[in-house]
Amino acid sequence: MDYIEVNGTSLRYDLHGASGPILVMIHEMGGMIENWDMVAPRFAQRFRVLRYDTRGCGLSAKVGGELSVELLSDDLLALLDALGLREPVALAACALGAATAFAFAARFPERTSAVVVMSPAIDMKPEDRPSRRAMLQNVLRDGMQSIVDGAMASGYPPVLRERDPERFRAFRARWLGNDPHSFVAHYELLIDMDIAHYVEAVRCPALGIGGTLDVFRSPQYVRNVMRSIPDVEFVTIETSHHQTVETPEEIADAIDGFLKRRVLSQA
Repeated sequence: MDYIEVNGTSLRYDLHGASGPILVMIHEMGGMIENWDMVAPRFAQRFRVLRYDTRGCGLSAKVGGELSVELLSDDLLALLDALGLREPVALAACALGAATAFAFAARFPERTSAVVVMSPAIDMKPEDRPSRRAMLQNVLRDGMQSIVDGAMASGYPPVLRERDPERFRAFRARWLGNDPHSFVAHYELLIDMDIAHYVEAVRCPALGIGGTLDVFRSPQYVRNVMRSIPDVEFVTIETSHHQTVETPEEIADAIDGFLKRRVLSQA
């Protein structure tokens, strides 16, 4: 792990692998580098794997103002440039991290070789926005503890907890460590976000992963979101929202198979 100042912020990152194509892993809202701990080792022998805490998350610099997918994708570009990683990269991203991946691929197509997204977040229904904003007031007043039970109930169902209780225990405790103001800034981004135009502009090979237990974004939702991408594949897995933690083996298999076909075969 290391830290670097880029694009007006400080990011914690981890870069492993001596050679091969570059694979960037982007966590979900409220996540951090460690959410990829059980997936990243699978790729270290064939890729240079870059993970990082996005602006406001994990141990990167905290935020309190407005965020945008343009800013977050600019952060990634600045990080790659600062590390001397200028060849096209494959992106693997979950939930709100997928919004950054779509924006990056659309805005910097020459720097993107492939995109893999899980439970991709691209917008929010207008009718859901008032209740979500009310929820965020609870977070600002009472901290992450005020919403943790509801967040875990909807995003990490009992059937997946029971498969590995220790994995869930560690994830919940890590999630509670989020900075409330930064979490709210990311959630406000999601509430007002609509990046369908970036998804429609993606021209690299893409893979959408849908979870049968995902109450936020079903496999059919993933297909609908990504149907405009010309070169797209889909896979459905028995998983929920925090896929890289809940079912890391299955996620690694899906990413690995796609990258073998669409990235490594071209290297």
